[in-house]
Amino acid sequence: MTDPFAALAAYSRLLMVCDVDSTFIGQEVIDLLARRAGTGEQVAAITAAAMRGELDFADSLRARVATLAGLPITVLAQVRHEVTLTPGVPELLEWAAENGHSVALVSGGFHEVIDPLAARLGVRHVRANRLGVREGRLTGDVDGPIIDRRGKAVALRQFAALEDIPLGATIAIGDGANDLDMLALAGLSVAFAAKPVVAERADIALPGPRLDDLLPLLRVARG
Repeated sequence: MTDPFAALAAYSRLLMVCDVDSTFIGQEVIDLLARRAGTGEQVAAITAAAMRGELDFADSLRARVATLAGLPITVLAQVRHEVTLTPGVPELLEWAAENGHSVALVSGGFHEVIDPLAARLGVRHVRANRLGVREGRLTGDVDGPIIDRRGKAVALRQFAALEDIPLGATIAIGDGANDLDMLALAGLSVAFAAKPVVAERADIALPGPRLDDLLPLLRVARG
C-alpha cells in the first residue's frame, strides 16, 4: 500500500481542503441559528444523525433550514460573532502561506457566515450553501444546489484545477459522513475529531482539539 504522506513529498505545492463546521471552526452554524429560532434541540439531533451517516445530508439540511423560517437576517451577524476558530487553524494557515500551499473551505454550512471569515483569513476558495432570504427574513429554504457529499468532492476537484495542483497533492480534512467522498478523492485524507464512520476510512485520524497536529506529520513527510 502506498504511503500517502510519502507520496505528498513528490509535489512542490499542496492544496488543503477543509470542512468548516466542527473542523475549521468549533461550532455547527445551523445549530447556532436554530437556537435563535427555538428549534435548537430538534436541529442538533438531526445534525448529529446526519454526521453519523444515518440520514441523507440534503434531506436533513432542508429539514433543519425549514425550522429557521422567519428569522431576521440580522441573526447572521450575531452568529458570525459567535464563531470561533478551531485551535491550530492560524498556525496551519501560516504554514501553508509560508510554503506556497493553497487552502480551501468546503462546507455543508452557509456562505453568509463563512465568506466573511474566509476573507479575513485570506482563504480564496469557498464552497457552501446559501440561505433563502425574502424581505429581510430567512425563508426556510436553501437557495441553489446543496453542497452534499458529492458536492464537496466536486469542489475539491475544481479547486485543484484552479490552482493547477494534481489530486495526488490534495489533503482533505473533515469530521462527518458528508466529507467521505472528498476524503476518498484526496491524496491524503484526514479525519479530525471525527465520527467513527469517518475515522475508520481516513488515512489518518487526529483526535483534536488542535488542527495543527497535522503539521509535524507533514513536515516529517516532506523533509
